[in-house]
Amino acid sequence: MKTLVICSGGLDSVSLAHITANEHQLTRLVSFDYGQRHRKEVDFAEAAAKRLGVPFHLIDMRGIGGALTGSALTDDIDVPDAHYAEETMKITVVPNRNAIMLSIGFGIAAAQGDAAVATAVHGGDHFIYPDCRPGFTRAFDAMQQAALEGYADVRLHTPFVEHSKAEIVRQGAQHGTPFAETWSCYKGGAFHCGRCGTCVERREAFHLAGVNDPTTYADPEYWITALATRGES
Repeated sequence: MKTLVICSGGLDSVSLAHITANEHQLTRLVSFDYGQRHRKEVDFAEAAAKRLGVPFHLIDMRGIGGALTGSALTDDIDVPDAHYAEETMKITVVPNRNAIMLSIGFGIAAAQGDAAVATAVHGGDHFIYPDCRPGFTRAFDAMQQAALEGYADVRLHTPFVEHSKAEIVRQGAQHGTPFAETWSCYKGGAFHCGRCGTCVERREAFHLAGVNDPTTYADPEYWITALATRGES
């Protein structure tokens, strides 16, 4: 199946790219610059495309991203330190981000003759992001069938939507994903901060998967405190 992968450069989407390259026909990676403070993630997406020998499409969405205000990822708002599933992490929501990106991805796939668009939304995203939930992905897939009816047959592929991030780490390891060549941290510093929700979730996922975490964290032990605090709340 000729498959386009939406790839941010993060652990989940780079793992999906490697899995897709092994199990399907990976055709291209599509990434987005929407003005995110951690824009360095797209460099990791581009590196993945080069590593896998497929075209890389970087879509400039900064104009759109500038209008999607109120998120710590795009505004001058501090990214909170917490477990990913904490209520405070909702400040990282960029409204309708996945819906917009997937629409563009489907347009590219239809134009290029691809049969599927794959995205790495997973079970751990459900609490925070509405456009990562199974109900959304099913509805979006149905909408795209109507949008492209008679022109192209492109389906939405979401293999992780009911799985944990730990399961992504396990599968990614089985398919040779170079985890050190992925970027998760929302703060976008020289190293992963180890304190934001994505860093805590990343470190926890490696722990639960029983896979060595090659990531350098500025605060490598904070995740333990975050999990303990969450358990008490």
